[in-house]
Amino acid sequence: MQAHRLPLVEKVHGHLVADPYRWLEDSASPETQRWQAIQDDLWLNHATTLTTRYHFRAHVKALSNVGTVSAPIWRGDRCFTLRRDPGQQHPVLYVGPKSLIDPMQLDPTGLTTLDSWQPSPDGSLVAYQISRGGTEQSVLYVLDVTTGQVTDGPIDGCRYSPVAWLPDGNAFYYVRFRQVRRHRLNDAGDTTILEGEASYGLEISADGRWLTISAARGTTNDLWLADLSTNEPPKPVEQDALTVMTVAPDGRLYVVTTKDAPTGRLCIGDPTSPSVWHDFVTPTKPLTGFAILDDAILLATTSEIAIHDRETGRRTGDVPLPGLGSIGTITTHGSQAWFTYTDSVTPSAVYCYDDTTGRTTLWSEAPGPKAEAETHQLTCNPELHLTAIAKPGTGPRPTILYGYGGFGQDLTPTYSAFALAWVEAGGVFVTAHLPRRDRKQQVIDDFIGAAEHLTAEGWTTPAQLALCGESNGGLLVAAALTQRPELFAAAVCSAPLTDMTRYELSGLGPRWTEEFGSAKNADDFDHLLSYSPYHRVTEGVKYPAVLFTVFGNDTRVDPLHARKMCAALQHATGRERPVLIRLDPDAGHAAGSASQGIGLAADMLAFLAEQTT
Repeated sequence: MQAHRLPLVEKVHGHLVADPYRWLEDSASPETQRWQAIQDDLWLNHATTLTTRYHFRAHVKALSNVGTVSAPIWRGDRCFTLRRDPGQQHPVLYVGPKSLIDPMQLDPTGLTTLDSWQPSPDGSLVAYQISRGGTEQSVLYVLDVTTGQVTDGPIDGCRYSPVAWLPDGNAFYYVRFRQVRRHRLNDAGDTTILEGEASYGLEISADGRWLTISAARGTTNDLWLADLSTNEPPKPVEQDALTVMTVAPDGRLYVVTTKDAPTGRLCIGDPTSPSVWHDFVTPTKPLTGFAILDDAILLATTSEIAIHDRETGRRTGDVPLPGLGSIGTITTHGSQAWFTYTDSVTPSAVYCYDDTTGRTTLWSEAPGPKAEAETHQLTCNPELHLTAIAKPGTGPRPTILYGYGGFGQDLTPTYSAFALAWVEAGGVFVTAHLPRRDRKQQVIDDFIGAAEHLTAEGWTTPAQLALCGESNGGLLVAAALTQRPELFAAAVCSAPLTDMTRYELSGLGPRWTEEFGSAKNADDFDHLLSYSPYHRVTEGVKYPAVLFTVFGNDTRVDPLHARKMCAALQHATGRERPVLIRLDPDAGHAAGSASQGIGLAADMLAFLAEQTT
């Protein structure tokens, strides 16, 4: 079925911009709903022809049956962990061995998720946030840990809000509708202390005097500091640097910043003179986090944790690690530090480092199988690296190239049932570690270069090569397949941006101008239009097979982007390959239940297998 094309052409910054599927932006219109119903039937009919669909479902389920566990957070003598055991739909929050918040107990349908949680300083209360159906529109409650009863809330509008408790546990700072607020328990009269177009991070010093605020805008971050002893409003400390700031128990101000240091540097100062910093440690690898122990500071970089003296900053050693994988957030308690570790074939586990002994021990391991696969590090050029997972063997094989390429984030090694199920079936799964670039087209060029490298080096062929990406990665995939369609046999675009001339008008688009630029600016518009996948679709071109996966409750990237792109490709493609859209009406942009994730992964893999073998 070919969707109706509007003769809509607008002149924007001197460009004539066609938008024949503008009508598909309105999800509530009868025309859009009829179109979606037809697309639902097309997908379901095609899905029944995918001979490997149930094979992948079984194998993704088996490989997903490993469970997850978080590094513990200690409050007093209470230990809080988030754990999903094999077979569970959602992670459960525990205090010690006791189940505290189980989303399936709250909602047996499995559609409610625990989005965030933060214990009070003494561990007697937990502020937690839940949302339903993948909307990420969290509602905040306060739970009494001893009784298990809700003692405060609901407070709506708390999308993944940080919670910074005051030391007495009677009040906390949080974020509601992009306002930093102070809330006293069971008091409706909240006070707003800061607001703006940013995503906020909050932290309070152990003595309760200092509130640090980070205000992220795309890839930049402004810092604010409030002296709570004076009741004065927060004051700006630093702007336009990717920066984290905290006041440690020793009273010093610690700042991690990329300003004048591409890999990041740790600085120290005095919170009473917050604009004056002194270099403390500048690592040679990208700094991903730090933690403070009784007698040492731990600096996490790519695949290592360095130990530094708290007084001098001198490096004194390294935390022993189980391998060269990815290190999660470090939590601390006295002289001990906990962190998660995972790599491409190893499920996540929690390790504990004891600074008094210098030893690292396994603290908690999620049970489950370890995959049999080899990991290869490939180099396209000095800046572009790939990680390939495959079974032993040589010669071209069906290959998935996966990428993200945005918001200053790199893809680090992690256990993925999706990737390993593909490898188990005889394929190659490749992750592109795309360097940060000034312009999006440069990232797209890198991704295309990775595809060319894989074919040139004999890993795969254009007839066996598929692309896969989610969110910003979905944009990357859509751009690559419209610019070099002959390189690929198939692609999966999950929750993608595709109309870059109008991305600011829906979802969280207004927050992303630091990353993409704004269509309101003529120079930015020129660049946005030049790579906008929707506007690059050309009639008669032989495009690869494409599956768009979208979610009815996605509040970050509106499914309108996938609808418009799907209609454009269905009209234009000159090849007898399917262009389909798979809608999950009860899911959102973030992770849902385990069964939802397994079903989606199996469908994606079966579609790509059909087109590459």
